[in-house]
Amino acid sequence: MNDTTAQTDTTTPQTLVGISFEDVYRAREFMTAAARLESRNALVLADLVLIVKDEDGHTNVVETKDLQAGRSAFSGAMWAGLVGLILGGPVGWVAGIAAGAGAGAVAAKVIDLGISDDWVAWFRAAVVPGSATVAMLVSDLDEDALLAEARRFTGSHLVYANLEDGVLDRLADALGDPDGPDARADD
Repeated sequence: MNDTTAQTDTTTPQTLVGISFEDVYRAREFMTAAARLESRNALVLADLVLIVKDEDGHTNVVETKDLQAGRSAFSGAMWAGLVGLILGGPVGWVAGIAAGAGAGAVAAKVIDLGISDDWVAWFRAAVVPGSATVAMLVSDLDEDALLAEARRFTGSHLVYANLEDGVLDRLADALGDPDGPDARADD
C-alpha cells in the first residue's frame, strides 16, 4: 500500500493512524476523544472512518468526510429541483430533480475526500471480526497529546500508523498493545 492517504491537500503532511477496539462503543469513545483533541488544537482532523465487522464478517463503514451517494443524490435533487421550479415551473422542477440526483450520485463516486478508498478497503480487510477500527487522518499532530489520550484506551491494538518508529513504539506502549507496532509505514 502506498503512502498516498488523501487527495485533497498535498502541501500539509498528514498522518494516518488506525486503532482497533474490542467493540464499537469503545471506538466511538475514541472518536469523541479525537474530536476533543482537535478542539484543543492538538491536531487537525482531515477524516475519521469507523469500520465495524460483526462476528459473521460483515462490515459497516462510516466515513465523516467522503460524500455518500444517497445523501449527495438527495441534496443534488433538492437544490436542482428548487432552481428548476423557479426557472421552469413544474416541468423544470421534475427535470431539476432528475438531473440533480444524477449529478449528486456521480459526484459522490468521483470525489474522494479524506482517507482514500484504497486505504478504507485496506482497513476494512484488516478489521478482526467482532471488533471496530477507527482510522483517522490528521495534520498538525501534537504527538504527546495523542499519546496521553491513547493511554485511556489500553487494551486496544495499533493496526497502522505512518509515524516515526520511536513515536510508533510509544503509541503502541500507550495503548498497552501486547504485540507492539506490527504495522510499520511503508517507506
